[in-house]
Amino acid sequence: MAQRIGIDVGGTNVKIALVGDDGKIIYSNSIPTRAEMGYEYTINSMKEAIKDLLKETKLQASDIEGMGFGFPGQIDCQNGIVRLAPNIPGWVNVPIAKIMEGEFGIPTRVDNDVRTAALGELNYGAGVGCQNLVCITVGTGIGSGLVINGKLVRGASNAAGELGHIKLTMDGGPLCGCGDRGCLEAYASGPSIVAMAEDYIRGGKSTKYRELANPDITPYIVAVAAKEGDPVAKQIFRIMGEYIGMGLTSVINLLNPEKVIIGGGVAAAGDILFDPIKETIAKRAMTIQKEAVEIVPAQLGNTAGVIGASLLINS
Repeated sequence: MAQRIGIDVGGTNVKIALVGDDGKIIYSNSIPTRAEMGYEYTINSMKEAIKDLLKETKLQASDIEGMGFGFPGQIDCQNGIVRLAPNIPGWVNVPIAKIMEGEFGIPTRVDNDVRTAALGELNYGAGVGCQNLVCITVGTGIGSGLVINGKLVRGASNAAGELGHIKLTMDGGPLCGCGDRGCLEAYASGPSIVAMAEDYIRGGKSTKYRELANPDITPYIVAVAAKEGDPVAKQIFRIMGEYIGMGLTSVINLLNPEKVIIGGGVAAAGDILFDPIKETIAKRAMTIQKEAVEIVPAQLGNTAGVIGASLLINS
């Protein structure tokens, strides 16, 4: 049985897994990223964790078919270089594939973390059997991975799939982290939920999530309040869902996918977010495209990244 290593690098933790060719995780571990210590520290920690994986599973490096890394940022996939990882300071033009191949002799590939999640969902999750899909994550930001005719879409500069930066306004709009205004991500993401919730409180609205805040308001607390029937919290998620639905309508009209798979921390809110997304798409998307598409939650959860990363060697 072919066995591969998948590594999902985040700003807080690094997830490491040994994955079989059936998509099942054989061994997994997590280590702190410790970005403040510099990228060399994180790389050395990952090397030790990979050595621990091999030791615990009684494998040699030669037993591993390939190793894949998913990073949140801009990646040079062809050369295995992390160009820039904004949430992990210090990761600028780091040749991670070369470093790891030099250490272990295992063929290594690198890609954006949302694309690796899309690859995982395509092969072993909500996208099984699809040839055309859009996988988005809604959390601190909005990222996406695109699959067309069964293949990941990377684009001319390995930067395809920035769905969060579809523009919803011609002029003005909230400032986005990318420096522009009017991006979908600036309207509908975790920070947007918190900002809107705080605006309602400043406006004098009585809300359940204000009582639940301990001490800060979070997207999770607003979602709990919405599920408990708080009208303000429900309205916030309806507005967020309509924004996401508008952004997805453009993508659905353009790409005609069979499925849109939605994951990420904010998506865990469930129907209070999914219902307005689906309603907006039903109203706004073109007839042929909307009849072909299904809007579904991601299935692999926190394992999508490592499972997808393990598949990069063959993608």
